[in-house]
Order: sequence, then structure tokens, then C-alpha cells
Amino acid sequence: MDAAFPSLTEMPSPQFVMSGEGRRIATYLWGPEDGPTVLCVHGFASSCRDNWVGTGWVRDLTRAGFRVLGVDQRGHGQSDKPHEAIAYGMDALADDLLTVLDTYLLDTVRYVGYSLGARVGWQVAVQAPHRVERAVLGGIPDGRPLARMQIEQARAYAEHGTPVEDPVTRNYVTLAERVPGNDVNALVALAEGMRTGDADPDPADPPRQPVLFATGTDDAIIEQSRALAAATPDGDFLEIPGRHHFNAPGSREFRQAAIAFLLDDPRP
Repeated sequence: MDAAFPSLTEMPSPQFVMSGEGRRIATYLWGPEDGPTVLCVHGFASSCRDNWVGTGWVRDLTRAGFRVLGVDQRGHGQSDKPHEAIAYGMDALADDLLTVLDTYLLDTVRYVGYSLGARVGWQVAVQAPHRVERAVLGGIPDGRPLARMQIEQARAYAEHGTPVEDPVTRNYVTLAERVPGNDVNALVALAEGMRTGDADPDPADPPRQPVLFATGTDDAIIEQSRALAAATPDGDFLEIPGRHHFNAPGSREFRQAAIAFLLDDPRP
């Protein structure tokens, strides 16, 4: 197989970028060096491999001529996984991505993010608009969904194996354990850290770039995602048919619509 077109499961060795405070952020590259770069950022308790490689996104993006730069967000994948809530927050997650772009000498990219990765993408697009030409924000959470996790119950499970009684928290723990190599303590710290600061996307201050929002028809947050799209001056909205929050990234229709959107010339 052509090396430019990785298989569904092929992962290159990570290249580590150092964050401002010295955290290692794992990055991965695929595709032609002269292609426009798409930065792909995964969701909570996932990874670059889980969100983008195993679902066919990297394969299809590279076949469309893009260079793909994947990232494991802090607390995930091969990146550092601090256990302190203070290490996590929207500013830190956004700064990690800007540091990645600086390290790779990328003035601007096209952006694809899902769930937490979409929320961070909104932040980067607003905070550093010249760095993002256009963005695909899938399953962007409204408000602070991680706030529904009972932190003490999740921490007691992670540290002592204490059974989780709260059903929402149990779902988050199950999600955290689904991906091999996940560190539940780090993900609990992330959930706690995201409760501080400006974690909510602000519809009064949306991205000004072209943005495609996409959310599954069976996702509980679809109306909130639709509202964020409506608040975005150059926003479009795609309903991903028959998908809920956790299986939407595997949708062929989502991939095809996103790639068609990314291939358009940036609008003035």
C-alpha cells in the first residue's frame, strides 16, 4: 500500500511537541507534504487513533490530497497525562494546539474536531482566527457536559475500585475505559479542570470563518449544536442520520460532507 494512504489501523511513531509548561503532546503526520494541512483533534476519552484512524478519516483525507496532522490532546493517547485538575482547562488545551502549529511552522490550517476537540476548535478559531481557515466541528457540546460527572465517585473508582452509583458517571467511566491505555485518573482530572474558566462556547462571540457543524440525529445535544451553528455568521449545519454522540465519527456521510467542505476555497 502507498505510504501516503495509511491503512485503517496504521499509526506512525508519535512526534512530541512540548507545551508551554513542559507537557509532551503527541502528534502524527500523514499524506503529501505539499497538501493543505488538516488538524484533527479528538474528543474526551478518545485519541487520534480512535477518532480519526480507525474510522477512516485519515485514509479519506489523504486520498483527497490533504496532509493530516493528528494530535493526542493532553490526558489522552501518547501525550502526557497529568493527574492535577489545574493542568486542564480550555486555555491550556487551546494553547497546546497553537504550540503544535508553531512547532510545525504552520501559519494556518483547516480544522476537524469532534466533541471536546470541536469545543477546543471553537476556542482556537475565535482566539486565533488567522490560524484556522475553516473548521468542521462535530458533536460540539453545549455548556459543560463533563459537569454532570460526579467527580468524587469517579475518583473513588479510579483510585480504589469503588463501584460507581451515579448512572451518568458510570457511563463516563465506561467511556474512559473503552480505549486501551486511557488513564482514568487523568480523565477525571480533566473533567474537574474543565469546570473552571470559560468552558462554554459563547454564541455571542462565534468563529467568523466558514464552519460546518455536524451532529447525529440521535444525539441529545443536537438542538444546542444547531443553535451554535445558527449563531455563527458563516456556519452550516449537518444532521448525521441515525447516529448518536459516540458513533457519529464513524459515519461515511459525515466524512464525505466534511471533506467536500474542506476542499472548497476559503470564502472571503
